[in-house]
Amino acid sequence: MSWLPDAADAESALKPAELQVLHAQYEKEGEYVSLQTKFNYAWGLIKSSTRPEQQEGVRLLSDIFRASPDRRRECLYYLALGNYKLGNYAEARRYNDSLLELETGNMQAQSLRGLIDDKVAKEGLMGVAIVGGLAAAAAVGVGMLVRGSQRRR
Repeated sequence: MSWLPDAADAESALKPAELQVLHAQYEKEGEYVSLQTKFNYAWGLIKSSTRPEQQEGVRLLSDIFRASPDRRRECLYYLALGNYKLGNYAEARRYNDSLLELETGNMQAQSLRGLIDDKVAKEGLMGVAIVGGLAAAAAVGVGMLVRGSQRRR
């Protein structure tokens, strides 16, 4: 079982003062920032409720993921969560599925999978409704054009 919290708990934002502590440490280390400090700050940003901070968190974690193969497993969940919060569900699913391949019993990743699937299903239904509404409107428009052209003859 993972030492990380479940997906619902991970979505709660840090208090501004808590995020500021992580930011201050990250800034203090400057160009020689440690991987752990960078990860901690990215984690705090992912948990933020503001989109720009979430985007920065995903960017930092992506840097760690690419540069440090031994830290990839740590990054997978938060890359999945960050992409989920940003509405990038395909990316979120890709990272989460990678984690589940490594840790099939990871309850946190299983919980996030449910959240991703629910969002995709909900947005998929809204997309179908929008497309269906557009198709119906187009059919009515074509029908009116056809009737109008038949009356002119």
